[in-house]
Amino acid sequence: MTVIDASPEQARRVNESYDVRGMVGHASHPEVLERAGAQGADMLIAVTHSDEVNMVACQVAYSLFNVRRRIARVRHSGYLEKSRLGLYARDQLPIDVIISPEIEVASGIERRLRTPGAFDTVPLAEARVQLLGIHCNSGACSIVGHPLNELKALLPDVEVVVLAVVRNGQAFVPHGQDRIERGDDVYVVTDARQADRIMRFFGHEEEVARRVIIVGGGNVGLNLARRLTRSSPSTSLRIIEHSRERAEYIAQELGESAVVLHGDALDKETLVEANVEDAETIIAVTRCTRLTIVY
Repeated sequence: MTVIDASPEQARRVNESYDVRGMVGHASHPEVLERAGAQGADMLIAVTHSDEVNMVACQVAYSLFNVRRRIARVRHSGYLEKSRLGLYARDQLPIDVIISPEIEVASGIERRLRTPGAFDTVPLAEARVQLLGIHCNSGACSIVGHPLNELKALLPDVEVVVLAVVRNGQAFVPHGQDRIERGDDVYVVTDARQADRIMRFFGHEEEVARRVIIVGGGNVGLNLARRLTRSSPSTSLRIIEHSRERAEYIAQELGESAVVLHGDALDKETLVEANVEDAETIIAVTRCTRLTIVY
């Protein structure tokens, strides 16, 4: 494995800290990729801070060195619209897999909002199946004290499989005679249409938030707002953004589906204007760690 970085310091750290080769250079330059051994590589992963560098690196790797698999980090929303995904075909920009951390974070937050009692949710099989992580910390959890082989009798018309249990920080794969204890964290897989019923069975009846405030209108905040306005158009959504220019852009993008406020989220007047006392959920996705911790 070879890691290319424009920073000599970063390349040196890679050499000293990991069992890989560190190189200094620009990842999209053909001579750099050649020195890195691209002609014999099975995969190229381009995750620099520049979308354009990542795209060109994949193109060069494919066109000049026939690298079989190419993965690129792409952040700008303009490159990620569904109508533009044809751009990444082999005869255009040959990228096999696109990584967008901001979209993944926004997607994860949206899933948590849809299933508020779960501490983890992962859609499977094109969202037809759902993996749920559930705290069994309520006296209303119906499975506590029962062996897992009784689960079918307790939920006769629901398809659910318990994959793992975390107890006192130790994870294990349970068997039929194992009993769920209060305080366990349980991972289950079920039909996505039955997720709400499963949550109630495990003692969670939290309501989906309908009044939401997003603090921070960066890539994560904007992507999350777009997802919420599409999936839950009845949600009352307010966004607080510190930059006036960015706030105006977000307001134009979202139209009447959200209220966008320009101001400091630590300022009392801004919070009053956002009607924070009436909010059910506040999501802080700014770049400021201090602000995020406060919320």
